[in-house]
Amino acid sequence: MSYGVLLIRVFVGAAFFGHGTQKLFGWWGGYGPQGTGGFFAQQGYRNGVVLAVVAGLCEAVGGTLLALGLATPLACTLIAIVMLNAIGSVTFKRDAFLFGSELELVYFVTAVGLAAIGPLRFSLDRAIGWDDNISGLWWGVLVLGCAAVVSFVTLTVGRTRTRSTEAAAGA
Repeated sequence: MSYGVLLIRVFVGAAFFGHGTQKLFGWWGGYGPQGTGGFFAQQGYRNGVVLAVVAGLCEAVGGTLLALGLATPLACTLIAIVMLNAIGSVTFKRDAFLFGSELELVYFVTAVGLAAIGPLRFSLDRAIGWDDNISGLWWGVLVLGCAAVVSFVTLTVGRTRTRSTEAAAGA
């Protein structure tokens, strides 16, 4: 099981490092803070550039920590927050239950699941003796709860408008 978790941690961590650096620096064909911030502003977020930097940091730092197996619950929380925001602001389709959000849901469930499983044998958490204290069902529940609360605040207070309110205003 340790080998499988290592594979998942490294792959998902590297993917999020890549997504984060796209937002932060424009690497890998990304748009950097200005371009990503403009997209975030179109989704109704206040201070789109600031939020793009925050999202980029969450992804890059969370991905790096996850790949290394260091502070695994924190890494999982950062990734879960970004994914819930992506689902809530971009991919969720009201006409068909969650179709269009599959990839974000897979990443979200992976993050929550890895928090519950823990980093296992091949991790820095294990090397420094943290792994016994930062895994289990309640860590998964904690990651889920923190991500839900932060995402709720970001999706409500952190936005000036949503697509549904724009559609209602235009009708």
